[in-house]
Amino acid sequence: MFSHVMVGSNDIERSKRFYDAVLGVLGVGEPHRNRNATGQDRLFYRHDGGTFCVSEPLNGESATFANGGTVGFKCLSPEQVQQFHDVAVAHGGVSIEDPPGLREGQLGAMHLSYVRDPDGNKLCAMHRPR
Repeated sequence: MFSHVMVGSNDIERSKRFYDAVLGVLGVGEPHRNRNATGQDRLFYRHDGGTFCVSEPLNGESATFANGGTVGFKCLSPEQVQQFHDVAVAHGGVSIEDPPGLREGQLGAMHLSYVRDPDGNKLCAMHRPR
């Protein structure tokens, strides 16, 4: 359904350190780095058919997070959900909502963790048992 997801950053080097570590938990390698024609730096992390991008805002204003927005990452196990959370916090992220763990809801049982990256973007790590 999606070709890519992009979030903004006010410090692309800080974001690179954070996302290299966090996305490394999921097996994502180094990003493709790009500087566009107007001088904004962008990072493109490609993995398993999807692309996650981090960019300095193209309009030259400060990056802000989406109120009500969340970017979710699929994990292979409950342990990977926990590791995603722990690595995020160790690299400048902030743990939010309930502690990582199993949640029961209308969509069934799933393991979740929620963090904010250093720019305030809300991230979710999720594993849905089969």
